[in-house]
Amino acid sequence: MKDQSGEEESESRVVYERFRRVFGDGSSRSSDARKRTKREPGSSAPFGSGRDPEGLGSVVDALTVRLGWNSPLAQSELLASWAEIAGIETAEHSTPIAIDEGVLSVKCDSTAWATQLRLMRVQLMTSIAARYPDAGIQSVRFEGPGAPSWKRGPRSIPGRGPRDTYG
Repeated sequence: MKDQSGEEESESRVVYERFRRVFGDGSSRSSDARKRTKREPGSSAPFGSGRDPEGLGSVVDALTVRLGWNSPLAQSELLASWAEIAGIETAEHSTPIAIDEGVLSVKCDSTAWATQLRLMRVQLMTSIAARYPDAGIQSVRFEGPGAPSWKRGPRSIPGRGPRDTYG
């Protein structure tokens, strides 16, 4: 490359000039002046923007949004307020146990309650979507009580378990 006088420029000189154009000439400023220019404008002015007091709720909301905590917080609120979503009588016979990949799992006292809640799935999903849109619930799974296990106890034997022994 040639400079304005027509002489050949060194590569280091070309790089230096490019950095000087991009970053400016730092030799004319003190270290304190360089630090002050990096601050955002208005941050040190007593009545500048961003200096007004804010409520604690809005500060915490902004923090949760910035850190990506909205979904876990909404999910925990959903689990805590199950009685309001499903109704008091229904909540006495069902308990939300987990949220896994957008699926809310609800444990029911009996298979009859699990069936009843399956019939109410649309109303429950509508209520959840309206109250807790950040929770990310896409479906609800209702589980009845587990079947009894015969694999434990003093008289258990290894094998397939209870089965038809007639013919």
